[in-house]
Amino acid sequence: MKYSRPDPLTWMDKELSDLAERGLRRNLSAHRGPQRACLQVDGRELINFGSNDYLGLAADARLAEAAARTADEEGCGAGASPLVTGRGATLERLERRLAEFEQTPAALVFASGYAANVGSISALAEPADAIYADQHNHASMIDGCRLSRAAVHIYPHRDWRALEDLLRAAGAYRRRLIATESVFSMDGDVAPLVELADLAERFDAMLLVDEAHATGVFGIRGSGLAEQFGVDNRVHVRVGTLSKALGSAGGFVCGSESLIAWLANRARPYIFSTAPPPPTCAAALAAIEIVCSEPWRRAALLESAAALRDELVRQGWQTLDSASQIIPLVVGEPQQAIRLSDRLRQAGLLVPAIRPPSVPPGKSLVRISLSCGHTSRMIEALIRALSDARTDFAGCSALG
Repeated sequence: MKYSRPDPLTWMDKELSDLAERGLRRNLSAHRGPQRACLQVDGRELINFGSNDYLGLAADARLAEAAARTADEEGCGAGASPLVTGRGATLERLERRLAEFEQTPAALVFASGYAANVGSISALAEPADAIYADQHNHASMIDGCRLSRAAVHIYPHRDWRALEDLLRAAGAYRRRLIATESVFSMDGDVAPLVELADLAERFDAMLLVDEAHATGVFGIRGSGLAEQFGVDNRVHVRVGTLSKALGSAGGFVCGSESLIAWLANRARPYIFSTAPPPPTCAAALAAIEIVCSEPWRRAALLESAAALRDELVRQGWQTLDSASQIIPLVVGEPQQAIRLSDRLRQAGLLVPAIRPPSVPPGKSLVRISLSCGHTSRMIEALIRALSDARTDFAGCSALG
């Protein structure tokens, strides 16, 4: 007689049902065609306000051509960790170009922005050290803090005075690291980088700034908010991504030659990951040249974002302290965020609902991400749809 063994994964069904009841379950969908301002999602064309393709480069023919040429020359896969078989020619060129772009002595490319944050933070701080992290930092920074096993002090969002108090009251730590995003990925607001740089100098701390949502968008060169605020040479560890405004894939860290050598020896996500594929490195190189030669893209993007924020505030929506191309509308509970996102989808707009754990409980939101590829007609369609939805969501925290 055959006896069937119990399935050890049956607990998942109950947990998934529980997530669905609380409005927290994510369901996979599919899109067709290139990432553009309009996107085919589950068979329907939607105006895409969900992408991080801020400069409209993800589907740019110049990136595709650079990737195709490099695929012919170097193949599609890197084959191994850079420490095993060495960096490919295009990866080496990309790291040199990133250092030039950021005006630092050296740069190191990781497989993703997530890996760059996790690897850097966990390599820079250990159990004898302390990390001071903004309350709204990205999950990759949170996970880097956890893996470091350092003492982690969380300061209230963007509150540099509270950080000053924490630094002043600190115990006898071997090293101290301040870690923050420059543009916060969910709120769209910006860190007080000048004050953080001052505190790092006063308290002999390292300063790590994640420029993932600022690279390509802010600054005269387009290298980010540290450049725009004039503190780029005071930020010891500058983290960025190639997958947002630069339209490719991967993450990077820029800084001193000693920093890059240290990370290459101690950042586990770098050491134990296959190097980024040569074609994506070539696409990123092409994107950097476009950022430098076509500053109109970031100028148009930020102009559109400012005008949209003003209109949504006029309608009565609360956009928090957004000062970037990311505009959140906080509605409170997950079900409300889903309801608003679904209503906008019915109007032909893709504006994703963001729920815990991406945001704290009670702070679920819909997140508008603008691209310079959005036309005035596309933005007007979003404004009309949100105006129509305003009455139904009058009781939510998104409305003032």
